[in-house]
Amino acid sequence: MIKWTGQVIEPVRLEKLCFSEERIRFKAAAAAVAMVKFLKPNKVVIVLRGRFARRKAVIVKSFDAGTRDRPYGDCLVAGIKKYPSKVIRKYSAKKRDKKLRVKCFVKLVNYQHLMPTRYTLDVDLKDVITVDALQTKDKKVAACKATNERFKDKIKNEEKRWFFTKLRF
Repeated sequence: MIKWTGQVIEPVRLEKLCFSEERIRFKAAAAAVAMVKFLKPNKVVIVLRGRFARRKAVIVKSFDAGTRDRPYGDCLVAGIKKYPSKVIRKYSAKKRDKKLRVKCFVKLVNYQHLMPTRYTLDVDLKDVITVDALQTKDKKVAACKATNERFKDKIKNEEKRWFFTKLRF
């Protein structure tokens, strides 16, 4: 930066004008300590990346510290792969059940690929879905079937209708 002092132009040191690096580091560390954990279980999120982008999901368990395999914060989510179709009153019971079918997915997702919403879904999936269930195909299929049943109960009781509607954008 250049400062005008009469006839002579003399440069002014930039270090005097901005914060020192130590102060910036201290502020960043203080902000990290004061950060509130808001990605908690039963929180509804929208998946932003990958095969299930634009799908709604529920956080089952979150891992802030990361692991050796995944050195970043991630969480175990259960979401909707195929949303239920629209139902009208004249449909038979058989057709209504077919239209209200839901397909689910279970996945570990990086925090960067999730967008949290203000909604929560009161469904207990901790006993059904674990990290070990993702290790083999059989366990994962069983976890998805159990999740389908829990979601189907919510649909039939017409609870949290927003979660079971497809995003339009």
